[in-house]
Amino acid sequence: MDSGRFLLAVVLMIAVMVVTNLLLPPEPPPVDPMAPDTTAVGPATVPAGEPPGAVLDTMAAGDAGQAAPAPAVPVDTGATPGLTTPAATAGVSADTIVARTALYDYRVSTAGAGIVGAELHQHIVLDPARHGQPVELSWDTVPGLFSYRLRVGTREIPLDDLNFLPSASGVVDVAGGQPGTLELRHEGEDLGIVVAYAFDPDRYVITGRMVVTGLGGQAPTLLINLPRRLAMNEANPQEDERMLEYVVNADRDGVSKVRLNSVRAQRVENGPLHWAAVKNKYFVAAAVTHPESPTAFGGLVANPVSEPNAADMYVTLQPDPDGTFGFRFYIGPQEPRRLAEVGQKFSDVNPFGWRAFRIFLQPLGHGITAALYWMHDNLGIGYGWVLVLFGVLIRIALWPLNAKAMRSQMKNMEIQPRMKEIQAKYKNEPEKLQKELLRLYKEEGFNPMGGCLPMLIPLPILITLFFVLQSTIAFRGVPFLWLPDLSRADPFYILPVLLGVSMFLMQWLSMRSMTDQNPQMKFMMYAMPPVMTIIFLNFASGLNLYYAAMNFASIPQQLQISRERKRFQQARQGAPKAEA
Repeated sequence: MDSGRFLLAVVLMIAVMVVTNLLLPPEPPPVDPMAPDTTAVGPATVPAGEPPGAVLDTMAAGDAGQAAPAPAVPVDTGATPGLTTPAATAGVSADTIVARTALYDYRVSTAGAGIVGAELHQHIVLDPARHGQPVELSWDTVPGLFSYRLRVGTREIPLDDLNFLPSASGVVDVAGGQPGTLELRHEGEDLGIVVAYAFDPDRYVITGRMVVTGLGGQAPTLLINLPRRLAMNEANPQEDERMLEYVVNADRDGVSKVRLNSVRAQRVENGPLHWAAVKNKYFVAAAVTHPESPTAFGGLVANPVSEPNAADMYVTLQPDPDGTFGFRFYIGPQEPRRLAEVGQKFSDVNPFGWRAFRIFLQPLGHGITAALYWMHDNLGIGYGWVLVLFGVLIRIALWPLNAKAMRSQMKNMEIQPRMKEIQAKYKNEPEKLQKELLRLYKEEGFNPMGGCLPMLIPLPILITLFFVLQSTIAFRGVPFLWLPDLSRADPFYILPVLLGVSMFLMQWLSMRSMTDQNPQMKFMMYAMPPVMTIIFLNFASGLNLYYAAMNFASIPQQLQISRERKRFQQARQGAPKAEA
């Protein structure tokens, strides 16, 4: 809804710029999935009674020096399409181990060894009902965030149905700059599973390894169940729900996203996938390939569920050549620097704008975001003043282009009499008319679009800022002057009104400098500012702050342009008298 209204605003602004210049006399469908490759190396054997932590050590040693990702493995949707993530059965008792750092509490269940919850200490809930509490990303403890299934042929084994013995209990404090480790073991009659986690104390990253033994020597496929959705933590839950999406990074198609509420039938994203994520407005939970593993995810399968704004999703993973499964989880905020640390283009997990324009919106968005962070960090000013300063700097940078546009308009005014003569002379000869006009433009060094093209240059920045400000976590909950939150609308509508006033003032100054008052221009001067004010009413106040600052910063140049235009018109009017 917001992006549609913003697109309307952009179209109106372009129309105003072009019309003003003219009026002045101067997703591919799912691919049929194939069965997975069953020629993989069999599962590794872990001797019984090996001490806790040995899996992490031996797997890390075995990963050293392994090569680039393996060829594509088509995703296997299995023999039971529509299968939902199973909850722990009544016969399985579950304890929870908490891995705690200054950044997070990640909760791991002994029923299935999955990640059932994530509490982020450095971000608070903005929902008035729970305001001030740490952000919690799991909307339900069962199935939680990430859980597992094993597929052996047509048989599926939900790990949530199995008890695991942990190497630690209670709270595992991860401190001292060293990763904290946790190992969970299940020993059955014909099935042994070891799941080993390493928790990074400085990043929102969990590195995981799984070893499966038994199964008669058959190599299983690992299904990693993604969260069906993420919990709502914003003051306006609808904003979060609109941005509930799954996002994948595929070798073939790059980064693509799908709204969860649009999953009404089974969808398949074929791999190899470098990562698969579930995100809302500011937070993300993702399964990412292991940096030392040659095996990428085979693909993602998404099935509809009865809950609104949710889907049942899983990725498939084949074992590495040594028979183990390697993977990572990122569970945390969409902070650009932290996302970039993950690699694999994970900084694009929140792609900017519409897919057709993403080729330039994405790099421009990253550049603008980096500039805003740099100004905040190096100038020691709050993000509100950063946006004001950014708007002023953009206007200063565009000063020469605006001057060029003004001079192009005056040149247009100068050659208008000759253009009218040519139009009258060749009104019945369109081809001759076009040829003569082009000759005139060439003689006079005049570009007909020179007056509006420079005005269009700020629009890509404005469009990109719209998407940057609606999802950049740096602005989340940040107050400025009377504004309680730069990422949300101005509750008093002061900024949209100031924006409309600045637009009216600029058009009024332009009209004052014109001797011939154009009725269409006068209509737009009175009609467009109110229309744009209404459109911008519910946009992020940070966007309005930037745009209003840029408009007011342009008023000095508008005054200069008006004075220069008046001098030019006076010179034109005085020229015939001098000849007389």
